[in-house]
Amino acid sequence: MEEKFEPERYSVIREKNKREIVMLRGSGCKWKRCAFCDYHFDASQDEEANFRLNEQELNKVTGLYHKLEVINSGSFCDLDERTIEKIIAVCKEKEIGEIHFECHWIHRREAADFRKRFADQGMIVKIKTGIETFDQHMRQDVMKKGLPENDPEVIAQYFDEACFLFGLSGQTEASMRYDIETGLAHFERICLNVMVENTTSIKPDPDVIKVFRERIYPDYIENERVDILMENTDFGVGGEKHV
Repeated sequence: MEEKFEPERYSVIREKNKREIVMLRGSGCKWKRCAFCDYHFDASQDEEANFRLNEQELNKVTGLYHKLEVINSGSFCDLDERTIEKIIAVCKEKEIGEIHFECHWIHRREAADFRKRFADQGMIVKIKTGIETFDQHMRQDVMKKGLPENDPEVIAQYFDEACFLFGLSGQTEASMRYDIETGLAHFERICLNVMVENTTSIKPDPDVIKVFRERIYPDYIENERVDILMENTDFGVGGEKHV
């Protein structure tokens, strides 16, 4: 990811779980070791600069669907305090009652207090985590995910939604279906991300992606609980801004 990365940071998701989405900027993912991810470069230690950027994007929120998703290339706890207060203020003003955040496993114990903070304001928080796969070897040794727990019931104690990553060598139709069905059995919603070329050493496997596209995609594309991102910018954020 280039130093002067200027992505689109606000969009509207008009299908399935309709919502607005903002990609904010925080202090950075504290794990930062996932072998497939380079989004952690979208970060800054300058809290004032982060807040100015985040305020600008949050001011675009209209309350259209009364739901908002907040992503920030890390976890909700990487956002500065003023940004959190701004999120609360915007949601109050725009009558948004449900807010989705993301969180890495290492911050799972911070989720309860975070939920309560918003609940005290009359808002429901849904938290998504990246599981990527229930193949423990693939997740820990190949992806370097930093999620040693593999019992979906335990993971679901902390999180409402889960992300999975497909399109890597070694994955099969059976393994991907297992991940999807296990995810649906334990989480409210799941998001299926197909690996795309980036700056990391992990590369997409076109044969695995073909299997996903031809055999799995058709079975889940109409499922209201399943988001599918064939490109990581399909939600309308993360891609280069068009001026």
